[in-house]
Formats: sequence, structure tokens, C-alpha cells
Amino acid sequence: MALGLYHYLRMQWKRPYDGEHGELMKQRLMEWRRQPAIVRVERPTRLDRARALGYKAKQGVIVVRVRVRKGGRRKPRPNKGRRPKRMGIYGFAPAKGLQVMAEERAQRKYPNMVVLASYYVGEDGLYKWYEVIMVDPHHPAIKNDPELKWVTSGKHKCRPCRGLTPAARRARGLRATRGLRGTHKYKWKKKAKERKLKKRHEASRGARLIAPDEIREKYHKGDLQ
Repeated sequence: MALGLYHYLRMQWKRPYDGEHGELMKQRLMEWRRQPAIVRVERPTRLDRARALGYKAKQGVIVVRVRVRKGGRRKPRPNKGRRPKRMGIYGFAPAKGLQVMAEERAQRKYPNMVVLASYYVGEDGLYKWYEVIMVDPHHPAIKNDPELKWVTSGKHKCRPCRGLTPAARRARGLRATRGLRGTHKYKWKKKAKERKLKKRHEASRGARLIAPDEIREKYHKGDLQ
């Protein structure tokens, strides 16, 4: 069976920083760093991924590339009244992913558009870039499109802010994965069950000491107290 163009595009993005595509990505990142944080692009960088998420090359549909800084949230270090453990500057992670942040920033930049979905296009040591697909709900071409006209109703405003985009639904554990055990919901239920049974990790304070086999045998025999 002959394979199509989208198959080869998808395989190329499995390892985007290798080979000739890696050289192309290097040139792209050098150019993207000099551009503003939110830029409207003429066409998608990953055509296969954009089409899978609902992109169409027609009036009323645009693509916006958003740059987001990597890492956790930055907080000023308190100068007094804290011990080092309670400074709150290490491991202070946000409650949402960078992709959802990119969608929210694109929505604030274009408030009259509706965010359809987004996808990853690149990263360096400091930033990550995502391309956000946005649809104009007031455009006649969108109103007459049977696959996109659902956005014309007034209840789809600011979808990323309400956790309705695919990236936000994935963070909420609402998207299908490879079996139940791969979902966030399963992990939440597992943690809740452990809390109910008062199970503790071996590294936590007050957990049972895991000793070598010799010491364990002596303890069970009563030689050690």
C-alpha cells in the first residue's frame, strides 16, 4: 500500500531535531526568537497535525504561533521571615500546562476568534512554541461550513479559559489514552485510595523502615527491638 504525504510528515516530526530537518529547525528557532511572542503565520508549520485538529485553508481560519517561557513560575525570593525550606521558590509549578497558557494568550490577543486547538512546533533552552488554530465565528464561510459552524453559537467564547480545548481536556484527564491505567483519572483514584488506606511512601516521614534482609530477620526473631 502506498503511503501518503501526511504519513511522511508525521514520521519526520517523530524526531524533529535529527538530520536535515534538525538543521531546518535550528534556522527556524533562530528566526522565531527575534519575533514577537504572538505572531500570525500564513500557513501551518505542521500541516498533518493542523489538518487532524480541524484546520482548513479557507477564509475565517487563521494560525497563530505563540512563544511561552519554559519552566515553573518565577517568584521573588523573600528576604526575611522564612526558613530556606519555606521560601517557596523551588518547584513552584503552575497548575496548567504551557500549551494551555499559549492558547489563552492567543485568545486574549484575538478576542473575536474561537480557539479550535493547538500543537507543538519547537523549543529551545528557554522557550517553547505552539501554533494555535483559531476560527472567526462571524465569517460567512464558517457559518456555511457544516464541520465548523458549531463555533458560531455564543457558548464557545474563550474555550481555553474554561478547559474545553483538547490540550486542556488532556490536562483534566478527559481525553482517551492507551487504556484506563494511562488516564489521569485513574491515577487520581489510585492516590485517593492510598490516602484513604493511609498508605505512605517509603521516603516520607514516619514510613516503615526498609532494612536489609539480615536486620529484618533479627527484628522478627526478637533480637532487635
